Amino acid sequence: MEQSRERFANEVDIALAQSARPFAIHNARKVDARGVAEHYWIVSDGSAIIATGNRDDDFAAACASVGLDAEAAVGADADSGSVSSAGSGNSMTGSTGSVTDAAGCMMTPGYVDIHAHGSWGSSFDDGVQGIRTARAGHMMHGTTRQVLSLITNPLDVMCANLQTVRGMMNARPDILGAHLEGPFLALSRKGAHDPECLKDPVPEYVDRLLQAANGCLRQITIAPELPHGIDAIRRFAAAGVVPAVGHCDADYATACRGFDAGAGIMTHMFNAMNGLHHRKPGPIPAAVEDPRVTIELINDGFHVQDPMVRLGFGFAPHRMAFVTDAMAATDCPDGHYLLGALDVDVIDGHARLVSNGAIAGSTLTLEKAVQRAVLELGFAPTDAVEAATLTPAKAFGFDRANPVTKKPLGLLAPGYAADVLLLDPATWSVSHVWCAAHPLR
Repeated sequence: MEQSRERFANEVDIALAQSARPFAIHNARKVDARGVAEHYWIVSDGSAIIATGNRDDDFAAACASVGLDAEAAVGADADSGSVSSAGSGNSMTGSTGSVTDAAGCMMTPGYVDIHAHGSWGSSFDDGVQGIRTARAGHMMHGTTRQVLSLITNPLDVMCANLQTVRGMMNARPDILGAHLEGPFLALSRKGAHDPECLKDPVPEYVDRLLQAANGCLRQITIAPELPHGIDAIRRFAAAGVVPAVGHCDADYATACRGFDAGAGIMTHMFNAMNGLHHRKPGPIPAAVEDPRVTIELINDGFHVQDPMVRLGFGFAPHRMAFVTDAMAATDCPDGHYLLGALDVDVIDGHARLVSNGAIAGSTLTLEKAVQRAVLELGFAPTDAVEAATLTPAKAFGFDRANPVTKKPLGLLAPGYAADVLLLDPATWSVSHVWCAAHPLR
């Protein structure tokens, strides 16, 4: 298994380093935040989606405009080498690009995870090789773009890890930047973070992290009630980072101050924070009431049990983002793992610190989060897909043209990045993956 995973990681590296070619997909059931459409098709010029629709004549014309065989586009000759079938699993690509018959599969935008720590036995804190492996694990399950979450460590280690992420971004369009979950967390709500490394976010520490990140820091979780918490939120926001309220014991008023100071995200709602109370409302209502705030939710049925997932998802329509908080054990057998320098045991897929039994991240993928939402919780497909695509993209302005992704993310529409998934319509399992117009699975 390790050899096959390393082979896939290498294939991802090679594919992303090559120039993308035009491709097209037809005969799909499209599901994105704008709705569901049958007999749908898309065409990409190798840079972005340039056309979509459900008329075969229009599809053939759009294919011809980017040099794809118009006759093959409607399935005239599968032996021509320019048509692939999602139903058969065959991949036949012509010299100018490829056309895929989705054979009735669902087609969604690529999933976007803004809070995850690793997969396939590796963490995003583990250097270049660790990032390659962990990203391949999530790519296999349809997460085409990811913000790499870095765990609390000594400040110099966190700075070095930021520099590693920054160094990989030019060659890896799937890496959106970094999220620092720490070190500015409340001791009382530290979860699985090393208490010896927690700090108050004084200006010196803020400046050190910003300098090390060199523009790659997207998000940082901060407990706003810390002595310098509100000031740090202002400083990070002014530098173009989206601060997140989380791992905190903040009262309602302090959380509101944090959001007014520039925090735009709530880190995994319900987890590692004071909960809802009728006389002590705390940070959750502050996030729910503020239309500027994107709210993360871990839909694994463990971090947040199903009744609270259903309740929480309804709090803020179109602002709930599924995240995984996935650690190195994701898509791996139960056993012993590390989260930073802390020992973790995974039993029945649930990760807990050896030292005190605290939950230590998840083994969730966004593929599973969407599956659970639709098949187990009864969410509308458009809502579930939106929570894994457009909503997380919006948290950083990636739903529109921007300097990081260039093309917007989150929809199957002209002008958007060619990040596309094909899914089994019965199981919602991912079968095909394109990232930035590169076929990766």
